[in-house]
Amino acid sequence: MSEDALILYCDGAARGNPGPASIGAVILQEKSEAVVAEVSEAIGRATNNEAEYRALIRGLERAVELKADRLRVRMDSELIVKQILGKYRVRNERLRPLYEEVRSLLLRIPTWSIEHVPRDRNKHADRLANAALDLAQ
Repeated sequence: MSEDALILYCDGAARGNPGPASIGAVILQEKSEAVVAEVSEAIGRATNNEAEYRALIRGLERAVELKADRLRVRMDSELIVKQILGKYRVRNERLRPLYEEVRSLLLRIPTWSIEHVPRDRNKHADRLANAALDLAQ
């Protein structure tokens, strides 16, 4: 991978909670903002938070495949961001294995950060998630 950091935007969507769910993720080169990879997949039945975690997992898997050295993760789920940063505990037992999988993937990326962004700054990933959900229904 080049010295340019990658940016991962990811989003999960569920129609109902739980309900039919999907994920979207997009990886961009930081400087050029060129799209390096996209993910748009239906994931079956899940809660909003499960979909958010699964979007993050798929995005991180793609970043690992791309051999990312530096990754900036941006998502509009404040809960997930704060759990990954250790500011909130993972109390939901259904989320715990997803959290553990994220932590394991992050160990494979030398330098990473994660931040909460407003929903309007996560439109590309949101579009990918909703497109997958529309196709599945």
